Amino acid sequence: MSRTIHLALHPYGVGGPGQHGLWKDPRVAKNASIDIGYYIKQAQAAEHALFDALFVVDSQFINATYPSHYLNRLEPLTLLSAVATHTRHIGLVGTASSTYNSPFNLARRFASLDHISGGRAGWNVVTSFDTGTSRNFGLDEHLDYATRYGRALEFVQVARGLWDSYEDDAFPADVARGVFLDPAKLHELNHEGEHFKVAGPLNLSRSPQGQPVIFQAGVSEEGRDLAAQVAEGIYAPGGSLEQAQEYYADIKRRTASYGRDPEHIKIFIHGGPVVAATDEAARRREREIFDEDNDFDRNLALLGRSFGAYDFSGHDLDAPFPDVAHLAEKGGRTGASKLIERARAENLTLRQVAESVSEFRRSPFVGAPDTVADTIEKWFDAGTFDGINLAFRTDDDLELFVDGVVPILQKRGLFRTEYAADTLRGNLGLPVPANRHTHGPAPAGSTGP
Repeated sequence: MSRTIHLALHPYGVGGPGQHGLWKDPRVAKNASIDIGYYIKQAQAAEHALFDALFVVDSQFINATYPSHYLNRLEPLTLLSAVATHTRHIGLVGTASSTYNSPFNLARRFASLDHISGGRAGWNVVTSFDTGTSRNFGLDEHLDYATRYGRALEFVQVARGLWDSYEDDAFPADVARGVFLDPAKLHELNHEGEHFKVAGPLNLSRSPQGQPVIFQAGVSEEGRDLAAQVAEGIYAPGGSLEQAQEYYADIKRRTASYGRDPEHIKIFIHGGPVVAATDEAARRREREIFDEDNDFDRNLALLGRSFGAYDFSGHDLDAPFPDVAHLAEKGGRTGASKLIERARAENLTLRQVAESVSEFRRSPFVGAPDTVADTIEKWFDAGTFDGINLAFRTDDDLELFVDGVVPILQKRGLFRTEYAADTLRGNLGLPVPANRHTHGPAPAGSTGP
């Protein structure tokens, strides 16, 4: 069977990173990021177009310089539980930190979403790069890279163990015999590791897809290794076609090195398509978007987020980029290190680096529907992604893509014409994880035999 493209929708409400002017657009409700009706409408539109998933990003620290959407938004699992009752097929993927949660509580919350949705839940595992988050959880400092990623790996392993607390036939509910639960099929976890001590069992059975799908978005060496060990979906950094190819090949290779099937990890790149009637109109709209979002002070603040929400405004903007490498170690180390390397190699000033932030976010998918479909097909055939995590500025932009580009992809056999399953795993082509108590312990970090 030939490969087909997976599509996810990433709603940004009043404006995510780099979308500084979006909240001013008259088509965007000023309360979109806290309006459950907005998310339900987005999810239903994506489901009508046969998308695989709705993806909700999150963080637990802000200051006044953060993107508009980040300043005032709903908690992902609460949001997705509401959306679940208004949809039937689309996957529901929420972001939650393994650094600032406990495994038992989070495993229970995602398992609950999985049941509420009938097997459509996914967990985007993050280690949190906003260093200020620590102060919201009683810690003076953010954990270092090694600790955060070691904790993340163990966290996922514990969550998966808890999700297998009940064997699938643990509840006979036999009235004649007076037996509701077969106690032999309920299992304690009794985990004691470097970071966690969790007895279990979880007071919730497995869903129709067995366990929530694990997503991850690491780009560092530690992040790539974590993804290769436990992820079933990845939100990849994107970049140029060549950079996306390198990342895709590296993750698939690492996945195989851990004894996993590389086809059981689906890599999504970020995509913010700009679609219009003609290529010229799309390029013109792209320039308009750039002008709408080109707020230097906001870009400077966005740059600071990679360095632990550091305030660059006290530096001379026209002096060489300052030495702030030490600030990246507990924040967004990989992205920050690349910015530092580029600034040094090209002898850039702080102003030039800040101005380049928005340039990095330009989409390769710009043009008339045929042009965008051609580019998507080119990137897909070149081995850069299994899917695209799509972000649209407005409902109109989503509609242009759905009505213009999706039918072309379907005609070329690159995208589904109907859902294959009712679960997220089924639509992503991922196996249902075997219950370790039925089939024996699974390898560390794995989803089954």
